[in-house]
Amino acid sequence: MTWNESWQDKAAIVTGGSSGIGKATALALAERGARVLITGRTPARLAEASGADARIAVHEADSAEPESSTAIFEAALERFGRLDLIVNNAGAGAPLPVEDYNAATIAEMCAVNILGPSLLVKAALPALRQSKGAVVNIGTAVSRGAAPGLAHYGATKAALESLTRSWAIELARDWIRVNAVSPGPVKSGALTGMMGLPGEVARGIEEQEAAQIPLGRRGVPGDVVPWILHLGNPQSEWLTGQVLTVDGGWSLRG
Repeated sequence: MTWNESWQDKAAIVTGGSSGIGKATALALAERGARVLITGRTPARLAEASGADARIAVHEADSAEPESSTAIFEAALERFGRLDLIVNNAGAGAPLPVEDYNAATIAEMCAVNILGPSLLVKAALPALRQSKGAVVNIGTAVSRGAAPGLAHYGATKAALESLTRSWAIELARDWIRVNAVSPGPVKSGALTGMMGLPGEVARGIEEQEAAQIPLGRRGVPGDVVPWILHLGNPQSEWLTGQVLTVDGGWSLRG
């Protein structure tokens, strides 16, 4: 069986799957024969993503709401009858210098980047045990160093990467593998979407980041998706607890 064939008839959840890396991951899984449930908060984007492949189902959900995790899992189980992979891709972030710290923004980042993935893994645990499935968490290369103005985004994603290693040990007895991919600057729409920056400001940041990347350009979702699929693939049965940085060398800069 080839790597692509091993996805046939598998079932996956991709949170934040209506755009960017999440959408590209869902499409790649569906193209390989997997059935995928994507989540998001915008019905139009969900409909667009699901319209690209009949194997993609949608569930409107806000990952910041604790009760959404159980509902997401139950929606997937109802549709597919099994679960083989969770891609915890939904993320929250915002430019937040110290003088602008506020409880609501920090709490939302914690809820989406830490609490949501934790409760989804808990809800899905019986199904993952049955399938000997996998979890792939999406972190960030921002957590590799100092991130002025993005301290809480980097910190909450670093926490998710720490959870990755802890879950890998705790769930190994059930043959559930847990890994993470931490992308660098990727053209995913996150700057104007998740970060809420004006287009002109986002373009300036994109140019600045591109100049900092040793491999000479910003990434695209297609640079990241193959690694998500590789870590989540059933054939990677002896690979767990790893956090893979995919950033063109950006986090190595001085």
